[in-house]
Amino acid sequence: MTPGRAGKGHGGVASPAVGRDLPRVDGPAKVTGTATYAFEHQLDDVVHLYPLQATVARGRVTAVHTGAVEAMPGVVAVLTSDNAPRLAWADDAELAVLQSDAVAFRGQLIGAVLAETSEEAREAASAVLVDYDELPHDADFPGDRSRLYAPAEVSGGFATDTDVGDVEAALASAAVTLDQTYATATYHANPLEPHSTVAVWEDEGLTLYESTQGTHAVATKVAALFGLEAGLVRVIAPHVGGGFGSKGLPHAPVVLAALAARLVPGRPVKLALTRQQMFCLVGYRTPTLQHVRLGADADGRLSAVSLDVVQQTSRIKEFAEQTAVATRTMYAAPHRRTTHRLAALDVAVPSWMRAPGECPGMFGPEVALDELAVACGLDPVELRIRNEPESDPQSGKPFSSRNLVGCLREGARRFGWQRWDRAPRSRLEGGWWVGVGVSASTYPVHRMAGSSATVGFGADGRYRVAIGAADIGTGTWTSLTQIAADALDVPVERIALQIGDSALPPASVAGGSSGTNSWGSTIVEAARTFRDKFGDHPEDGDEVDASMPPNPDTERFAMHAFGAQFAEVRVRQDTGEVRVPRLLGVFAVGRVVNPRTARSQFLGGMTMGLSMALHEQSVLDPRFGHIVNHDLAGYHIATNADVGTIEAHWLDEHDPHVNPLGVKGIGEIGIVGTAAAVANAAHHATGTRVRSLPLTPDKFLL
Repeated sequence: MTPGRAGKGHGGVASPAVGRDLPRVDGPAKVTGTATYAFEHQLDDVVHLYPLQATVARGRVTAVHTGAVEAMPGVVAVLTSDNAPRLAWADDAELAVLQSDAVAFRGQLIGAVLAETSEEAREAASAVLVDYDELPHDADFPGDRSRLYAPAEVSGGFATDTDVGDVEAALASAAVTLDQTYATATYHANPLEPHSTVAVWEDEGLTLYESTQGTHAVATKVAALFGLEAGLVRVIAPHVGGGFGSKGLPHAPVVLAALAARLVPGRPVKLALTRQQMFCLVGYRTPTLQHVRLGADADGRLSAVSLDVVQQTSRIKEFAEQTAVATRTMYAAPHRRTTHRLAALDVAVPSWMRAPGECPGMFGPEVALDELAVACGLDPVELRIRNEPESDPQSGKPFSSRNLVGCLREGARRFGWQRWDRAPRSRLEGGWWVGVGVSASTYPVHRMAGSSATVGFGADGRYRVAIGAADIGTGTWTSLTQIAADALDVPVERIALQIGDSALPPASVAGGSSGTNSWGSTIVEAARTFRDKFGDHPEDGDEVDASMPPNPDTERFAMHAFGAQFAEVRVRQDTGEVRVPRLLGVFAVGRVVNPRTARSQFLGGMTMGLSMALHEQSVLDPRFGHIVNHDLAGYHIATNADVGTIEAHWLDEHDPHVNPLGVKGIGEIGIVGTAAAVANAAHHATGTRVRSLPLTPDKFLL
């Protein structure tokens, strides 16, 4: 049986489950409020925790005055670096919570108050007085350019710099050149469910009810921090209310909760961050400066592409986003250069955010391509098609499949692209300048090692399929059920899926749009092993374990998803107000497991890209080292009023090389090109080229 293609076997399946528009398996539980999120787990004798945070950007805590606070109603304990349990491993400065009195950034955890109720904990925390020995700090990005440095590598293990051919010579001899700098802002993920932990120690073991994208990743890291065997830490996360990368790695709050629970053994400790606290404790997307240089002949064919990126990291822990990596694979050019440089500042630690690297890194180059198209007198769609590579420009490997040209042409057809006059500032309707823009997008096919699955058969005639995957709202409960049903040749009703618990077989993190690829391939392998051993008529108790098999094609092919986003933009003539009445995306993402959840992911990604284009910007005051708009009143995100017509379509794409299912990730590619498409459309509407995000009204009134 071909994986994912069930016939009319012992389950009597009339058609394959994969590809069906199946309603969410977890939908009824979510709409009725019975789906349990981290903070909602009901445990007895709970203690509530409220963090204490540094109010200086750099220095040392010299005293925490707790005497009066400890006598306040309901207070159980006050945790500081003086009484915090010692960690067995503290090499990760972000996670070495309360292991010293040093302050590395404003908002860093310096203690906590534990009380019988959340209200009592918060009130007591507000009464704690802290003395500091304050030191000079630097939180100004990019700051002194002479202090920039090159990291050893960037996130994902990619080379920091690449240099192919002779970029300078190619630029010098090019008929058309472009040399511009583009900027993206600092962004915070702000998932609907705040980061939450319930921690309880029992018999030297630790259980964490955690809002996380990876139960096993948290269990492994926390076990190392506390010097425990891996099996003594259990992490439970059946439902997660969004993550966007911010929950992909363990952050300091989970360590704080575990330390606090040590003070009250046997009593669960509950911690839920406030929205304001999430702006300094759980990562963010670094701001970037992107110096783009392009060289082309008069027909728009690229001879040189150069992208030099500057971004920030924290002085106490390096995170180097792979911002320039996408440029290495997008377009054909014999001479190419990409670099990354970091400014180490006294700020919170940046981390993953939806489509790290590709999302900010495609903004500058895709706007630059639009500028090049104008300079060459070419249609921006045609310019991209002319620079389509025959193989991966960076590795030289053939693509397992690459349908960017198909996405551009189909998107242009659906959008009505050819009906628009290409001249900027050519359409004025009722006081609004109107224009359209396009951008290409890409995202790599990630396959993360380390996943295993168990398939068993029960007396009720259902198959138990267990893997420690996480569903962060993307539809994992549903898609893995569909994959398992086809692999076992039974209806979806006969699959009992178990996920979201580190006590289950290990699973990679829900990140990098890798879940369906990694976990789905593992389930297919486990199902194959089960059927080979027990056939189509298993008995109660039959069970097998299997790990994700290797895929030799990953060494032979370059594997990527591609897409094209189109935007219509209106800019108010007298105020500069920007509106986006229409977004359309077409994607080539392999086989789509569930059209309903896939469309949801594409629309969500594009809406998030629109939010990045129009609104989102975390504003840091370098004098004090903190984000000043650290809530949803000041940090604006797109709402229903900002989204007019938004469409997501995809091409039927057969790619037998990526995995047995032929699937690619879809969770992140939707955000990648959207902001650039909006910026390009705004230029077409107004004739004003804005090279920094967000596209605020003042930038069109200069």
